[in-house]
Amino acid sequence: MEKTIGLEIIEVVEQAAIASARLMGKGEKNEADRVAVEAMRVRMNQVEMLGRIVIGEGERDEAPMLYIGEEVGIYRDADKRAGVPAGKLVEIDIAVDPCEGTNLCAYGQPGSMAVLAISEKGGLFAAPDFYMKKLAAPPAAKGKVDINKSATENLKILSECLDRAIDELVVVVMDRPRHKELIQEIRQAGARVRLISDGDVSAAISCGFSGTNTHALMGIGAAPEGVISAAAMRCLGGHFQGQLIYDPEVVKTGLIGESRESNIARLQEMGITDPDRVYDANELASGQEVLFAACGITPGLLMEGVRFFKGGARTQSLVISSQSRTARFVDTVHMFDDVKTVSLR
Repeated sequence: MEKTIGLEIIEVVEQAAIASARLMGKGEKNEADRVAVEAMRVRMNQVEMLGRIVIGEGERDEAPMLYIGEEVGIYRDADKRAGVPAGKLVEIDIAVDPCEGTNLCAYGQPGSMAVLAISEKGGLFAAPDFYMKKLAAPPAAKGKVDINKSATENLKILSECLDRAIDELVVVVMDRPRHKELIQEIRQAGARVRLISDGDVSAAISCGFSGTNTHALMGIGAAPEGVISAAAMRCLGGHFQGQLIYDPEVVKTGLIGESRESNIARLQEMGITDPDRVYDANELASGQEVLFAACGITPGLLMEGVRFFKGGARTQSLVISSQSRTARFVDTVHMFDDVKTVSLR
């Protein structure tokens, strides 16, 4: 899969990032999302594959969608599929977030990026548009920290695994009212907290790389983005656990349905019979081959944002593969018009 469509998947996130970046700082988050969705769809439909969107964009905040169940790729056309020899058709499941951190893009803040994860058919957990309690940590702590333990306990384990004092640890938490007690506990334990307004995919992945000064992600964020994070962390060998949150009282928002009971019923309709189950990265991204790709829209810990110049743009992307066990940073110059100068910096 990586050899067949790897480069094209990078181009998918690059095109989405470039489209969004044109609206960076203009305060138009839905428009930035819409153009990213359309750019991603157009490029995906040029790839020789039959792709199925299992995690789509926009249901929760009424933004534009690459909707769940949508087929993408050249072979979405049944007539073109008919001519493909048996066993040669590449069928994949795709999780997308064309503009992860729409507010970050809209207000020119760091950390927005275009992201997707792919696996063979059935290889990605079809997460509902609910919330998810998450715990991400570096590879050295994989299987040792546990989402069922308190933040204090996990910080002690991290300290031992990373050979760092607790006061040297940095934990990323989304700045939400629901995290007030969690933030207080982390600080009382002696660790430092980096609060973010949006974009916890980037925060989770940063735990997989040393040198980012990010040692854990804790708290509750969107479930679809949790699956994308899990795919990347599985490829990196890092720790990721997620547990669906279906009670509106826990997240302190009305965005996931009217009641706990109706949300449980919805999960059961989707085949999720144990709503409190804790999933690890291998369960959320269970495919034999998993590929994660991201392209920076605004500058972040892992990648530069899109940089425009007269007649073109420069992007930085990250592609992580479970197949080749690689994490590649791809620096690309895009030449749109009759470019007079191509700058290396």
